[in-house]
Amino acid sequence: MQTILLMAAAFAAYIIAYYTYGRFLAQKIFRLNPDALVPSRELEDGVDYVPSRKGVIFGHHFTSIAGTGPIVGPAVGIIWGWLPALLWVVFGSIFMGAVHDFGSLVVSMRNQGKSLSDITSKYINIRVRIMFFLVVFLALLIIIAIFGVVIAVVFKFFPSSVIPVWTQIPIAILMGYAVYKKKARVWLATAIAVAAMYSFIILGAVLETRYPELCSIPDFSFMPSTGSWTIVLLIYAFCASVLPVTTLLQPRDYINAWQLFLMMGLLILGVVFSGIFGKLELVAPALNTADTGSPSIWPFMFVTIACGAVSGFHSLVASGTSPKQISSEKDSLFIGYGSMLLEGALAVLILICVAAGIGIAYTTADGETLTGFAAWNKHYITWSGAAGLGAKLSAVVKGAANMMEALHIHKSVGTVLMGVFIASFAGTTLDTAVRLQRYITSELASTIKLNILGNKWAATTFAVVTAAILAFATGADGKGAMVLWPLFGTVNQLLASLALLVVTMYLKRKGGMKYLVAAFPCVFMLVITIWALVAKLDDFYTGGDWLLTVLSVLILFLAGWMFVETVIIFLKAGRKSESSKV
Repeated sequence: MQTILLMAAAFAAYIIAYYTYGRFLAQKIFRLNPDALVPSRELEDGVDYVPSRKGVIFGHHFTSIAGTGPIVGPAVGIIWGWLPALLWVVFGSIFMGAVHDFGSLVVSMRNQGKSLSDITSKYINIRVRIMFFLVVFLALLIIIAIFGVVIAVVFKFFPSSVIPVWTQIPIAILMGYAVYKKKARVWLATAIAVAAMYSFIILGAVLETRYPELCSIPDFSFMPSTGSWTIVLLIYAFCASVLPVTTLLQPRDYINAWQLFLMMGLLILGVVFSGIFGKLELVAPALNTADTGSPSIWPFMFVTIACGAVSGFHSLVASGTSPKQISSEKDSLFIGYGSMLLEGALAVLILICVAAGIGIAYTTADGETLTGFAAWNKHYITWSGAAGLGAKLSAVVKGAANMMEALHIHKSVGTVLMGVFIASFAGTTLDTAVRLQRYITSELASTIKLNILGNKWAATTFAVVTAAILAFATGADGKGAMVLWPLFGTVNQLLASLALLVVTMYLKRKGGMKYLVAAFPCVFMLVITIWALVAKLDDFYTGGDWLLTVLSVLILFLAGWMFVETVIIFLKAGRKSESSKV
């Protein structure tokens, strides 16, 4: 029963926050105007700028910002205990993450849908703009290079997900064609698309059992399967980036959103039924003080759990694909603030999976079945044992499958559903990241007058090729980006603080004290990020990792420079309102 109350309290907090703090931000701080001319209508081109229905763009935006983040982060962050993780996910998302996402979206929409890095010169200066570009480019480079391997690993752990994930592509294309070309009713197209998707999930499970060779790419003498999948996925991401957004990216993300809604529904029912019948109990400690070899909870929990609380990647989506598709300013509250709260709700469910669900039954590698705290402790007894991608995913999948058994869903079926869910979300992160990198490359190229990278074909090629170079820098397995992965958490949260910095300056120009809603989370995230980066720098230096040491110093230098320049401009701005210039 404790888990039911915990889930209900968290969900109630999100609902209350949306109708109070969210509306306060929309009406009093950003003053949304439903009659304002938005980029999707002002610059409509049928490719990137396309006015879209609120529900459809919500699905695209949500799946793009979520990815595997709210799954992986909480699955590791639970090692410090369920209470600090839960508090960060609930209050972080309400007062920091949702403000970050909503603010980034509104600022971008009021600047022709441009990225925050591009419009930084308007609210700060050109030097900070260039430095912001460099940080964003590095973050997206790592994401694109790493997620090919991430999806390859997911395919290896859940081969039944291969067929459903790839068949989502033609399903999405057909749905986009039906809705935008044939003017089909969205609800009908949605029902058919989701039914088709789940039909292929069943087919994938059957094919894995009978024809496993159809669900995998074999290892070759010159390249393992992870490398082959990485190449295939980068080719797909290239195509998804250059196609009109309504052809593949938006409808695929929308279908995945419905997959998420259904999965969240199953998990919620699993929590309720498991809790009522007494099988679901919090077996993880509220605060874990055992020596697991994990880094200090301060500041590393706030960097480890990003999606679900606050994540810099969200600002790239909120000032990238989404502002080019929203058809009315008033929709940005639902899409920007609301989607972040829904992601927080997903993170809460994942925390319950790994804090309670895993305790129902946990089968070890040698066949022993553990329950209760022994089950949780077996998985989280050491930081290194819980930190690998396979370990993160297995904890979530086992916990979720255990809870869904209360609904009479066989554990093998629950595992298949979770596998497809995780792989699909990783795919949405990859194709959205490539499209965002294309925007960033084009904007940066215009700044330095490198016109050859100004068109979508050249910019996308540059985005994919640079990611491929990084992915294969250390060998044919495609895992080269793993070299830079230890930096991604801090780079991602640095992006969050920089995005909040731009939103703060935007609100400062509006006059009054409005900027405080963004300034407080901005300062908090900047302090936490620099703290974590300095701690990591010490580890890199003492460990003799000179590449990460040099990059860490460079990132710290850029962060410090951007912050100092912003503070100088902030102080000069005073209280004078410049709303007429915005």
